[in-house]
Amino acid sequence: MAGLFHNQILASLGSYLVKAGLPAKADVVLVLDGDATGQRILTGAQLVRDGYAPQALVSGSTGIYGYYACDLAIPFAVKHGYPESYFIHFENDASSTVDEARLVLPVIRNKGYRRILLVTSDYHTRRASSIYHGQAPDLTFITVAAPDLHYSADGWWHNREGRKTFLYEWLKTVANWVGV
Repeated sequence: MAGLFHNQILASLGSYLVKAGLPAKADVVLVLDGDATGQRILTGAQLVRDGYAPQALVSGSTGIYGYYACDLAIPFAVKHGYPESYFIHFENDASSTVDEARLVLPVIRNKGYRRILLVTSDYHTRRASSIYHGQAPDLTFITVAAPDLHYSADGWWHNREGRKTFLYEWLKTVANWVGV
């Protein structure tokens, strides 16, 4: 019986990871670190261009040949036609989404942002949204999915990178549930 519904079962498991909505007016776009293909930064930049928020706060941890990820992401967006004035660098030493939230939330509060467009890869939206809502229930987060070049909820099992993304995100999701 499971063989008959193989694709539907796999698509349901892949779709569970995706929990995002449509963008709305906000004080700032928060672009989370963790995307080496540029889809998150380009999505955040387009939200600013479309007038949803005046700027994007771009999180970037260390680790890429001594650079912060935001120091690579922002020039990538500029190269794709977005003005540098759209972006605020946020260099940090986060090693997880939970760490990133702990580091960026004081900055968000300090700047007086109350309504935030949270931009991350589609497969990461449910977990990121849960973390940010859990750590800052006083703020409004609207999660916006950036497409991923290798992952699609209804076909992730067709390529190696999609399978790795699915596995890693589910492991992190379960770890988040049990508090590890």
